[in-house]
Amino acid sequence: MSAPTASTRTLVVALLANLGIAVSKFVAAAITGSSAMLTEGVHSVVDSTNQLLLMWGRRAAKKPPDKIHPFGYGRELYFWSFVVAVLVFSLGAGVSVYEGFIHIMHPEPAVSPLIAYAVLLIAFLLEGWSTIEAYRDFEQSKGKIGWFEAIRRSKDPPAFIVLLENGAAMAGIIAAAIGLLLSQLTHDPFFDGAASIVIGIILGFTAALLAYESKGLLIGEAADPELVHGLRELACSKKGVVGVGHVLTIHSAPDIITAMINVDFENNISAGEVEQIVCDVEHDAHQRWPQVRRLFIRPLHDAAAQLEERG
Repeated sequence: MSAPTASTRTLVVALLANLGIAVSKFVAAAITGSSAMLTEGVHSVVDSTNQLLLMWGRRAAKKPPDKIHPFGYGRELYFWSFVVAVLVFSLGAGVSVYEGFIHIMHPEPAVSPLIAYAVLLIAFLLEGWSTIEAYRDFEQSKGKIGWFEAIRRSKDPPAFIVLLENGAAMAGIIAAAIGLLLSQLTHDPFFDGAASIVIGIILGFTAALLAYESKGLLIGEAADPELVHGLRELACSKKGVVGVGHVLTIHSAPDIITAMINVDFENNISAGEVEQIVCDVEHDAHQRWPQVRRLFIRPLHDAAAQLEERG
């Protein structure tokens, strides 16, 4: 199973969808004079900014290594993904909950139902378009494992950020429509404010999940267990290798893995033979897993040291 990744096209589609939603809300705000609709337009601009940050993070992550960052800039993507999660929580969830309480305590005149439903329909269609593209990307790359497991294993934050953010947005649109309908049927603006609070809770849960996954990648996560197991088997298969201790891996970027292997060589082989084994392991590992850019092999001199490394 390859770690789920997001294509650039998916990010562009999400950006265009959010910009389209922002325009529709700003137009509705200009027609109706609704401050709530104007604020919603600002929310969509923030969502668009999130896509731009993810694009910038992906671009910055491709910068080559230098003296200051010898392992490259891959974790830039993880940093900006964490920033996106913070923005979803603060400017998405926080503002939505705040607006909900404000609308409950100080009700505003209802926006024209036709315009409100038209904006919600446009937003739902555009978010649906973006969500379908993100779903296809994720479904194609996740293989046969479950969705939650695929999100947990993914080393490319945009792959799950776009999908979860869009899913939360669609759930929010449905909540807004229900709140608007109940407000019209009961002539009570409470339900409109309550819907905003529900939207905030949905966004808050989504932001917490995004922050948790992004934090794990930012501080360093190991490669998939299958790859770690494959590296161990590869090293063990070489003639002259007695055993393998730790196999340590870490993602510096979605497609950049650094690996360190502790290998116990036969005591009677020469230094030249050890060098050849190391070269063979490095060559075979790179051929099988191109994302393993750096592989460090540390010799273990005796079985006691090997057991100590494992324990």
